[in-house]
Amino acid sequence: MDSPSAIESPATAGTAPASATSPLKRAFERIFTRHLMNIAILMALPVIFTVSLNPARESMRDPDIWWHLADARQLMTTHHFIWTEPNSFTVGGQPWVNPEWLAELPYWFSYQALHLRGIYFAEWVIICANLIFLYWRGFRRSGHAGAAWWAAALAFLLISVNSGPRTISIAYLAMSSELAILEAYKGGKTRALWLLPPLFCIWINLHGSWLIGLALFVLYILCGSFEFKMGAIEQEPFAPADRNRLLTVLAVSVAVLLINPYGWHLMWNPIDMMSNQKLNIANVMEWKPLNLSTAAGVSAFAAMCLMVVANAFKGRKWRIYELAFIFFAWYAALDHMRFAFLAAVITTPFLAVDIRRGFNLSSDEKTIPAANAFMVAAAALVILFIFPTEKNLKEKLGTFFPMQSLEQIQPSWRTFDSDTVGGMMAFLAKPDFIDSRFDIFEHRGVLGDYLKAMYLVSPLEVFDHYRIDHVLVTDTMPVAYLLKHTEGWTIVKSEKTGEDVYVTFARTPGARAGSSIVGPTNK
Repeated sequence: MDSPSAIESPATAGTAPASATSPLKRAFERIFTRHLMNIAILMALPVIFTVSLNPARESMRDPDIWWHLADARQLMTTHHFIWTEPNSFTVGGQPWVNPEWLAELPYWFSYQALHLRGIYFAEWVIICANLIFLYWRGFRRSGHAGAAWWAAALAFLLISVNSGPRTISIAYLAMSSELAILEAYKGGKTRALWLLPPLFCIWINLHGSWLIGLALFVLYILCGSFEFKMGAIEQEPFAPADRNRLLTVLAVSVAVLLINPYGWHLMWNPIDMMSNQKLNIANVMEWKPLNLSTAAGVSAFAAMCLMVVANAFKGRKWRIYELAFIFFAWYAALDHMRFAFLAAVITTPFLAVDIRRGFNLSSDEKTIPAANAFMVAAAALVILFIFPTEKNLKEKLGTFFPMQSLEQIQPSWRTFDSDTVGGMMAFLAKPDFIDSRFDIFEHRGVLGDYLKAMYLVSPLEVFDHYRIDHVLVTDTMPVAYLLKHTEGWTIVKSEKTGEDVYVTFARTPGARAGSSIVGPTNK
């Protein structure tokens, strides 16, 4: 395999001796390598094809980023970590920890510097960082830039399922770092293993996916604890010194998880998600099984088929941990569509190896710096051309959120809102009924009541229970139809946003939410 510096230096096969080349030409060739071209093209892919980054599609629609920004604003203005729910009138003041506080800060600082363009820029940089990291890991493992690029390009299609200004995108950089460290350790760099404890110390403050990373580390140790040689699997057990080193690093990694502002509460958070948030998992689209008819589903199926076909053409020896990682990744992606991103992070380097070996790709060391420079310039122009202005993003924001309706909400109102606008209400410092966090709302029974209202199980009773005096929903929602035909409720605001029309209902003073329903003849 090529040395680590191979990704930074162009191949010089077939070129004139260095002494016969001008310094300017040598610098040009050193800069415009095949790797720079591949990376530039990868960086252009998100702004062209990602739904959340292409300004012509759904930029600024993500409902989560707004309550993340509200949380980050509170942290940076009060200089105190959040210990109680700060945004809603339903669970406000109840104990709550912010498990993603550190991953919120890059988006907050970007927003402070560049406003809406800052959110867009931060999302693009983080997605590109993931793609470049996957490309680098694929190249390090396969030694072939072309194979690494195709594997990373396929990974981009999987990543798109979690596209958006998401904190988990930052956490997946931590997961890539963990897997790169384990690869370095397997390659004989034993000291690299000690990078894992500080990595986990940071990771637990980024996102609850640290638990998956810890599980992968445990799986790595378990799978390497015994000898197994049969068919395509060939594995030697860890030497006693290696096993002791791995166990020591694991113990230290677990211990440093307590280095966070919330202590054991943050360690419990992802476990609580798995065990105590059934409504959350059942009602959020990203927790649904992967739909194979979507772009991400087709890409996942293509990646799995490609790995099978490539190994059928020219198989290789596998270690048990490699198979365990791959099986886990694809199972997780098929069971929950949001984990297609995770599958990309885990499987891309293996896929790069399979592409090179399975299809007998010849060396791609020869390169044309001038052609590389042209492609880099073309990718840069595409990015600059598509990159939106602040005005464009403000206009786009107004096609997804009823900004005028939200602005008119008064602090004293008890507004029942859909979860898609709750985060924006929190960002605008408007008290909301619910937002897309769901965790604390499920624990306090609010999520269950929200679903009862939205699915017309007992909406009027819910409004009575929470003393709701205003309702903000789209006019196509069942609860909107109900309120149009219920005495005591009137529409005080209607706002067109893209394909939706948001209506604000107000309860007539003195009327109960559960007033009688008016029949069609009395409308």
